[in-house]
Formats: sequence, C-alpha cells, structure tokens
Amino acid sequence: MYINGIGTATPAARFTKAQCWEAFRRSDWFSRLDPRARAIAQTVLLGDNGMEARWLALDSLAEVFRIDPDTLHRRFLAHAPRLAARAAERALAEAQLGAAELDAVVVSTCTGYLCPGLSGYLIEALGLKPSALAFDLVGQGCAAAVPNMRLGQALLGSGQCRQVLSVCVEVSSAAMYLDSDPGVMVSACLFGDGAGAAVLSGAAQPHRRRVLWADSESLIDARHRDALKFEQRGGMLRNVLTREVPALAAELSQRVLRAVLERARLEAAQMSAWIVHAGGPDVLRSMQRRLGLEPQDLRYSAAMLRQYGNLSSAFVYFVLQSALADRAPAGWWWLCSFGAGFSCHGALLQVD
Repeated sequence: MYINGIGTATPAARFTKAQCWEAFRRSDWFSRLDPRARAIAQTVLLGDNGMEARWLALDSLAEVFRIDPDTLHRRFLAHAPRLAARAAERALAEAQLGAAELDAVVVSTCTGYLCPGLSGYLIEALGLKPSALAFDLVGQGCAAAVPNMRLGQALLGSGQCRQVLSVCVEVSSAAMYLDSDPGVMVSACLFGDGAGAAVLSGAAQPHRRRVLWADSESLIDARHRDALKFEQRGGMLRNVLTREVPALAAELSQRVLRAVLERARLEAAQMSAWIVHAGGPDVLRSMQRRLGLEPQDLRYSAAMLRQYGNLSSAFVYFVLQSALADRAPAGWWWLCSFGAGFSCHGALLQVD
C-alpha cells in the first residue's frame, strides 16, 4: 500500500493559551470549579506545556462554556463533515486524483456521533460514486489513524478497491466537559479541532515522494481500559485522562516498535523520521526516554502540538504532512498512534 496524498484542515478561528485563560477567568465556570482545578488550568494555559494555540470550531471562546448535549451535538454536526471534506479535498488534490476514482472511504471519529455516519456526508460533499464502500469507525480515540489505514490496506488487498480515502476528524470542542477532576481540566486545555486525510493506493504516484506502508502492528491491553477513555455524563462525553497515560503510551509503543523491527531486521537507530502522536508534552518526554530518542527525533510531533494542540486521531496526519513538507530524509519512517483501549498501533513506512 502507498500513501499518495495527505490533506489536513482546521477551523478558521485560532485561540492562544492566554486567550483561553482569560476567557475561562471571566466565565461563570471559574467560580464553579474548585481552587485546585483553577490552578491546573492556570498552570497549563499560562505555563510552557508544549502548546501555544489551537483551532476551535467557535466564533468566540464564550461559546466554549455553553455546555449541554444539544449545543455540543449541533457543533459536531455543523463542523465534522465540513472539516473532513476539506482535508479530503486537499489529499485528493495532492494525489492528483478525482473523487469519482475513489472506491472506498473510511472515517474515524470519537468526539461525536451521527447516524447515518460521516462517510455518507463525505460521499455527498466530495461527489464519490454511490457504489463506493463506506465505513465509519468509532471508539478508538486518539489511536484511530493507524487502524483506519489498516482497514484501507485490507480493502486494497482484497482486490475490490484501487483507491481508498482514509479520514480522521475530531471536533474536540463538541466534546467539551468541565468539572474539577484534574484529568478533565488538562483535557479541556489541550485539545483542538481538526481533520486529516490520506489517499491510499495499490500503486505509487510518480509525481511525489513514494511512501510505502511496509508493515504494521497493533496491541491492546484491556487491563488499562480505564486509564484513557470517554464516558457518558448527563448525555455528554467526559474525557477520562489519568497519570498512567504517558508511561503506558511509551511502554506499548516500545513493544509495537520492537515487534515490527524484529520482523524487518532493523534497529530503531535506522529510522530516518518519527511520526508520533504527541498526546502532550509528558507523553513526548516519556516516549523519548523509553525509546532512547533525542528531542530532535520527535521535532515534528512537538511542532504540531505547539501549533495545533492535541488533535486526537487527526494528529498524525499533520505530523506526516509536516515531515514530508520538510523533506525529511528518505529511508525508514515510524508512524505511531495510541489511545483508548489502552491501545497502540504502529506502521513502518519506506519513504523515497
């Protein structure tokens, strides 16, 4: 399988950490939450947490604090199809492919629910043929990008498809929830909105760098299911984020990486680029220590975190796009996503 085009999209409105802090300080929620929660928000939003700003599907930050099921659902419905379509159009343009040439679309999200799913909205918006296969994946959280593309690989391998569109879209502002739990507060301060898309093909396109999906591996450790997840509270999604996450992400990432490298008879030192879901600065530091990396190795992940915040499942598309745009050295690249489950997924890419 080859990745022949990458596209990303964010909402129009960009908000800095300082703007988010001022909006929170002026809101009714500031007095409703306990002093510890306020202190956590201040530390995250005014300190160096590896993030400078994020894009949110809002006209103003005052909208963030309108937290009820109907408002959040309307936000997801209004913005998820639009962001997904914009990212997909950019991926198709890079692949020099028309939408009518797509045989299937695979869409992942965890920040909202639609039935019919987002795939139908994409088929309509992009003008895919009505016979295109459509798959909507849910419940994989930040980890979804690699499983999404593995399904694309299976569709290509089946012989039924020649071109598959992979899309991950998250409207984190449509899954906003506030209370005094530390994990909830950190999540509210870190996540942004965005979409990523990739055109997956059985043959490489001659006009761009060749990105071959060489091998992949997945691992789910259900013993740690409660370490990172969404739960339902009052008809809304509430993010559960625990202190275990950085260590778990690093441990499972190491196990997945080792499995693939052993099959390929490679060493981690032979990786020319690391395309890693960031999660947050603590996750990056934990990954760096566990995998024996230098800060420079994770520079693309750190840069995307600083610019966009945590985009959940869409994040690794931004990282891959950044590495390709920077002309990162050819050779073996490692793509890794992790999240709810607790799960980790990795792919070995060969880039010319």
